[in-house]
Amino acid sequence: MSSTTAKRPMSNKKFLAIWIPVVAVVAIIAIGANVAIGMFRGAIESYMGTGTYEITNTAEGSELDTEYYSGDYATVDEAKAASTELVEDIADEGMTLLKNTGELPLALGNVTLLGRGAADPVYGGSGSGTADTRTAVNIRDGIENAGFTVNDTVYEELSAFAEENLSADGGRTNIVMDKPEDSNYNIGEMPVADYSQDALDSFTDYNDAAVIVIGRGGGEGGDLATNMEAWDDNAEAGQHQLELNKDEKDLVALAEANFNTVIVVINASTSMELGSLQNDDAIDGIILAGSPGVTGFNALGSILSGAVNPSGHTVDVFSSDFTADPTFQNFGDYAYTNLDDAYFVNYDEGIYVGYRYYETAAVEGFINYDEAVVYPFGYGLSYTDFEWAVTGQELGDVDGEISVDVDVTNTGDVAGQDVVQLYYTAPYTPGGIEKSSVVLGDFAKTGILEPGATETVTMTIAVEDMASYDESGAGSYVLDAGTYEIKVQTDSHNLAAGIDPIAYNVDDTIVYTEGRDSDETAATNQFADVTTEYTDGPLIAFSRADFAGTFPTAPSGDAYEASDATIAAFAPYDAAAAADENTDAEAPTWNADGDASLIDMRGLEWDDPAWDELLNQLDLDDTIALLTSGAYNTAGLPEIGKSRTNDLDGPAGFSSFINPDLWTGTAFPSEYLIGQTWSTELAEEMGVAIGNEAMTMGVNGWYAPAVNLHRSPFAGRNFEYYSEDPVLSGTLATSVVDGALTKGVYSFTKHFAMNDQETNRVNGNGLATWATEQTIRELYLKPFEMVVKDASGELTYFDADGEQVTSDIGATAIMSSFNRIGATWAGGSEALMHNVLREEWGFTGMAITDFNLYPYMYPDEAWAARGTDHMLTFENFKTVEDSQSAYAQDNIRYAIHNVLYTVANSNAVNGMAPGATLTYQAAAWEVGVIAGTVLLGILIAGAIVWIIIRVRRHRGLASVVTEEPAAS
Repeated sequence: MSSTTAKRPMSNKKFLAIWIPVVAVVAIIAIGANVAIGMFRGAIESYMGTGTYEITNTAEGSELDTEYYSGDYATVDEAKAASTELVEDIADEGMTLLKNTGELPLALGNVTLLGRGAADPVYGGSGSGTADTRTAVNIRDGIENAGFTVNDTVYEELSAFAEENLSADGGRTNIVMDKPEDSNYNIGEMPVADYSQDALDSFTDYNDAAVIVIGRGGGEGGDLATNMEAWDDNAEAGQHQLELNKDEKDLVALAEANFNTVIVVINASTSMELGSLQNDDAIDGIILAGSPGVTGFNALGSILSGAVNPSGHTVDVFSSDFTADPTFQNFGDYAYTNLDDAYFVNYDEGIYVGYRYYETAAVEGFINYDEAVVYPFGYGLSYTDFEWAVTGQELGDVDGEISVDVDVTNTGDVAGQDVVQLYYTAPYTPGGIEKSSVVLGDFAKTGILEPGATETVTMTIAVEDMASYDESGAGSYVLDAGTYEIKVQTDSHNLAAGIDPIAYNVDDTIVYTEGRDSDETAATNQFADVTTEYTDGPLIAFSRADFAGTFPTAPSGDAYEASDATIAAFAPYDAAAAADENTDAEAPTWNADGDASLIDMRGLEWDDPAWDELLNQLDLDDTIALLTSGAYNTAGLPEIGKSRTNDLDGPAGFSSFINPDLWTGTAFPSEYLIGQTWSTELAEEMGVAIGNEAMTMGVNGWYAPAVNLHRSPFAGRNFEYYSEDPVLSGTLATSVVDGALTKGVYSFTKHFAMNDQETNRVNGNGLATWATEQTIRELYLKPFEMVVKDASGELTYFDADGEQVTSDIGATAIMSSFNRIGATWAGGSEALMHNVLREEWGFTGMAITDFNLYPYMYPDEAWAARGTDHMLTFENFKTVEDSQSAYAQDNIRYAIHNVLYTVANSNAVNGMAPGATLTYQAAAWEVGVIAGTVLLGILIAGAIVWIIIRVRRHRGLASVVTEEPAAS
């Protein structure tokens, strides 16, 4: 006989021990996910896309034309197609002919490309200046598109070598942002011994010309190598990255032994030591191609063939020995010995940077110019000839302008363009204010002139711009009495043939204690602490009065020791102490009732009382969240009619580290090549093109243009900056900003200021940058000053009566820099960000930090400086130490005011009439999150109900007895 056994149900205790943790974990995950989404919303939106804002206009507003800005193209593809054509135009005018023995242009025929760079060219730089070049025209395509036939045997070997020796694997220079330990600086040229016999034999059939490509890259976060011994087994002692290495010299020799015509293409966006090529009679031509973006190499083919006559000019001086430059000893890795994780760089050369040094040192007999300089600043050759004649001049009063009219006539046989440059020489007294022997004042580029055609160009210099900053005497700008020479020149060294200097006399010294005409308030000493470097003594700058005795040297001995003041400045910012020192501050109003909308502020002055009504409606927590989550956006505040804005990198076209597939624009040439165009027209066209792409992509702000200077040719980010000269840089940047303004895009001119070296830029506590106030103002602040003062666009809005009004708008955005000005972080420097930028220059708008992931970049300090407003980072990545004191809240109120002013006067309010409201429509991913959260909530609730029911049911069940088997 058998029996059945009933299994005893799991006890409540055991059941609950299993299922309560499961439900709790699911609940915690759901809650945590929603908290994380809230914390990192800005980053998620940048990656996943954003929702939309539905505009509701009033009945009256619906009748108004609220298309404040209109794009020229219906789709992003159409806008990019137009940009692509412009890229080639920029390259046409930017590529610079450095040498021509008469062999250029080449007759169409069979050419052999030599050098790894021919198959693996540099299109741009890395970091924020990078761009999408996946569809770029390469060098071979560009040359073949011009009608040449390229030696395929050699090209395929070069291509295979490049693929087998990738940059990321050490086969060529690869700068990993802020990770020197992961970067490499190998030149990566294919050794001559690797050319097969088939390749060598192919020279016979493709011998019309050899085109050698010499390439150098660059990238954000690392500088180029000043000593190659660690990277090149064949490097000689002291050999650096910007001279030809053994493999490249062997390649040149190979070409010269096998070809009658040898052309060298320099595919780099920084100057190089090219004296050996310039002085080599077997080299027939040298073309400086820069890094030309998506279609720029088509221009190379066109220039080689003569379809395009080169009109580019150098943006830096090309010296013969970079190690003899006054910047060389004070560029690189210097750390304080008595301060942890603290680094510095010393601008000991003062104002004598680039051509300012070489021209002045030659005048003073300190150098032999012809031996020291290979190509002057502003130098470029053409396939035609030009004659210039001054046909008019106006020498205004000291509070006016000097203008010079020059007739440019094409006296050659082919059409071409020319660049006319206007320099000035100020009277100099040894021991007085430091002055360069020549300074670029203005320039002009002609249109295309047919043979025999003439164009008149006009150049102007404001007399006050010839003043020098006297930090040790007057503490202001000074226009010394004496004779100023106004010079029409072909470059920084050579006067135009037949045109003598024009004398301009200043009878009495003018000290601008009340400010120059262009100043909002007078410039006064703001950087006295910056002239005091490592110890307590003053910075000794390079002086024209004694070039030999003051020539810069590398820091040594106690120069590595930080002063007490420097140590104090490096200490963490104390927000509580700042509040205690400013107890007279008044806390602003928050969360007030009101119906003011951001669009109502459009066109109003920053200090219009109407702003108070809007700002009073803000919530403090929402405001802080917006200000501390500024990476690639400004957050939406629909309750005041503010939509989220999309703000993108970079100087070579829109890019995004977060989602390049979603936020990618056209790959423009690097700013170095744009600089070589010397064309304000093309610069403005680029700004317009950026604006058109922005209109089709839903972009409002642009982290560009970048106007730091080429202080050293080794700076890894030179590709991202226009020039060593502030006037050329500032003029082109102003034109770019003007172009973007036509489409309502606010441009963050960057990096303010003195971010001219990548080494140690964010290591530890940031890089202390030391310079004289004259150096800071006349060189490194000058291009920013020009953009702030000169950028101009039209702003259309509606007044209180509903009438359409048009007024002027200038630059409304700027980006501060990683480095310290002296020992104070640039973004937290009241002297820089408020006193100079806002008070002296009159800047009105938003200032954002550079990528704010580093501990020394304190939001509280930035706001207290009343200068930097927005943190380029993600919410909760930075800690706000004080949000409760009246002082802190007043600073926060000031910052959000600046952000909102910029947005109100941009394309972000297109479609909104006064009184308009916004309703936020969630993005698909947000709907999914909401739906998922609701579903999880239902499941969790269901699970809880099920657990309760099961436990209760179990309690009511009788015990099940197991029967024992009966005897048989």
